[in-house]
Amino acid sequence: MSNDGAMDETGAAALERALLGGSRRYTRLEVAERSGVPLARAQMLWRALGFPDVDDDKIAFTDLDVQALQTVQGLVELGVIDEETQLATTRAMGQSLSRLAEWQVSVLTTALGKMDEIGTEAATEAARELVPVLEGLIGYVWRRHLAAAAARALANPDEVVARTMAVGFADLVGYTALTRHVDEGELGRIVGGFESIVKTVGDEVMFVADDPETGAEIALRVCESVEAAAELPAVRVGVAYGTVLARLGDVYGEPVNLAARLTSIARPSSILVDRELGNALEGNDKYHLRRVPPRPVRGYTLLTPLRLRRADTGSAERGAD
Repeated sequence: MSNDGAMDETGAAALERALLGGSRRYTRLEVAERSGVPLARAQMLWRALGFPDVDDDKIAFTDLDVQALQTVQGLVELGVIDEETQLATTRAMGQSLSRLAEWQVSVLTTALGKMDEIGTEAATEAARELVPVLEGLIGYVWRRHLAAAAARALANPDEVVARTMAVGFADLVGYTALTRHVDEGELGRIVGGFESIVKTVGDEVMFVADDPETGAEIALRVCESVEAAAELPAVRVGVAYGTVLARLGDVYGEPVNLAARLTSIARPSSILVDRELGNALEGNDKYHLRRVPPRPVRGYTLLTPLRLRRADTGSAERGAD
């Protein structure tokens, strides 16, 4: 690497070109000028994607960066979206695709071997072959989700949509302490195992469901899958049901806060639900609900949750725990 930060023509640079779709050619001022986007706005969008600021004289951007800026700015100029929505959309895409990229690199290095073992030439060739394939699959999945989201939007065209949903969190018990006592390889296997169950990376996942029974099933299946995986720590789950506001793929409202609090007080390998979800599941012979003693948690004087199990794990009658 040269003093100004530009990469030399090495195997690593070839790999980067294959991944970026071209060579770094422009400074941040040049990419803003070529795209026709004000420098401050371009920098704001870059940050929203999740990337750090770039020095003024550093050649860091490609032709694809210019095209991307022109595209997102064109949507504003055509009146398709406003600047606030542009920024929020950029931030949401950056967060989602960053996680996806980390997962894909992890999968590929697991399949191909460590980068220092396979060499940059083999890695570059793999990137040239696999990136277009993965890009096509991402486009397909995006289109399917877009169609589903469009159907929901047509049913309720407001930008901020009030919906009645089940919201839950699943949390690996003792994950923080665990990271201090296992090596990177073992931690990777643990996180990978959790990821294969809940489809996310980290020690916690949030999920939503349109109806109470689906929310209960997700919670139960996560618990059952984690229990069946001997290498994973226990999981605890909290689920609440009620009205949330949905905007740009995120949900907000009391059920979100309540589900998080229920998760924090749940015992390992257990599921706590709020009274609203309990009432919605009342009479459903698939589930067993048992009241637990009221507990004080942050933001609430007392919570009176219910423990959720499958009906075949005990009596279907609700009673004191």
